[in-house]
Amino acid sequence: MSNKLLAKLNQIGIRFVRILWCDNANVIRTKALHRVTLADYLKHGVGISAAQQAIPVMYDAPAPGSGLGPVGEVRLVPDWDTFTPLPYAPGHASVLGNMVKDGQPWGLCPRNFLKRMIGEADREGLQVVAAFENEFYLLRRTADGIAPTDETLFASTLSMEIHRQVIDAIAEALVEQGMLVEQYYPESGPGQQEISILYTQALPAADQQIAFRETVRAIALQHNLIASFVPKIFADKAGNGCHIHLSLWQDGQNLLPNLEQDGGLSEVARRFIAGILHHLPALMALTTPSTNSYRRIVPHCWSGAFRCWGMDNREAAVRVPSNPELPSPTHLELKTVDPSSNPYLALGAVIAAGVDGIRHCLELQEPVTVDPGTLTESERSTRGIDRLPTNLGEAIEQLRSNQVLLDALGTELAQAYLAVRQAEWEGMKDLDLDAEVKLLLERY
Repeated sequence: MSNKLLAKLNQIGIRFVRILWCDNANVIRTKALHRVTLADYLKHGVGISAAQQAIPVMYDAPAPGSGLGPVGEVRLVPDWDTFTPLPYAPGHASVLGNMVKDGQPWGLCPRNFLKRMIGEADREGLQVVAAFENEFYLLRRTADGIAPTDETLFASTLSMEIHRQVIDAIAEALVEQGMLVEQYYPESGPGQQEISILYTQALPAADQQIAFRETVRAIALQHNLIASFVPKIFADKAGNGCHIHLSLWQDGQNLLPNLEQDGGLSEVARRFIAGILHHLPALMALTTPSTNSYRRIVPHCWSGAFRCWGMDNREAAVRVPSNPELPSPTHLELKTVDPSSNPYLALGAVIAAGVDGIRHCLELQEPVTVDPGTLTESERSTRGIDRLPTNLGEAIEQLRSNQVLLDALGTELAQAYLAVRQAEWEGMKDLDLDAEVKLLLERY
């Protein structure tokens, strides 16, 4: 394998191989190896400080209480199955790294966490298929700060013409890296875009989310633009979501639809969704993990501010889209997810919550057929609908007391992750939106 890989690098002119990882603050990081010395790193990868998993988004120093510090080394070992030449960076390729300590998968590795949760689903006879639905803004720098690249509306044909060259370049680069582009349209915010990638198995779906963010930002930069996935950039404009679309499979069959009841959910799907909703207040510390996230999650903004589900209901936290032909439905959508979340942790935690619902036979409440924000508090209470956390601090406390998710994460990962979230909450909770966006703009 090593000789074949090195020969391939020489053949296609690769000078640097970037080994990528995504930390607990959801910052994508890399160390690059030159092909001349790559042979020395093929098996054991590169060393990184264990404290990398304790670094919050604000600065490069470990968060207090993380259990990690200056002592300790892990290896970032390439998963060569993810090797991809980068069409936007000639001479460079990328590969996803797994964190390894003492020759074993490290408990604090987000990618390993998702692998473990896929294993938990497999124990129930389930294969998880998923996709991340990204929204992002295209921005310009001006003398007065950042500004959108247009002032158009949702699905505007003018916006599509304005951004045709950069969107075409992004789409072509995604396809060259093996991602199947399904849909594209301008979103509601000025300069906001949405490009959907076709679903795949859970681990490749999370890997693709890393590659998607990298590709969009790099190509925007080549067009003298800033692409930002920050959840809420403008106070009075639409926020950036990153909804998770998910289905459950067994032996090649989609288990979501109830084949005996047209348009209904199967029992396993109902219990899986019930598990997500049961754990959602704590889950949000992983799926909407930034202080900025909660500026987006407000009623009447299609962001899933209430803990409920509904068929084709874009105000419900979990939407089950109908399919124009049977079988229907084919998948579910979790809306309380945004691009500030680490995709391995977010998807892994969603799987953990859903599997818990199956194992404990949780009952799914009745679907909500109206905007839950239009109901009175009494009506919501009667129907088992409640408001989800309104800030990161509340979500952190929910996670601290959720033993199912803490056990799924494992002691070390849970400690470091909560320390990072707490440091971000304490360091950013009093920032106004402008200061927050200035800090986060080029992190996400």
